[in-house]
Amino acid sequence: MINKENWKKWIMCSGARSLKTMAQTAVATIGISATMGSVDWLVVGSTSLLAGVLSLLTSIAGLPEVKE
Repeated sequence: MINKENWKKWIMCSGARSLKTMAQTAVATIGISATMGSVDWLVVGSTSLLAGVLSLLTSIAGLPEVKE
């Protein structure tokens, strides 16, 4: 059973992972866009947001930092 402390830890850990994933995706998308000629900030933002959501959904399967 998940207690309140584990829940808080899960939110912090999954949030940190999600933000890191979003930042990495933004850097990669900006790099690719710049190579192609111009940066489309809407594409950068939407791609990074999607990566963050996918990271959170993946974290539902479990995080090694949060023991059951």
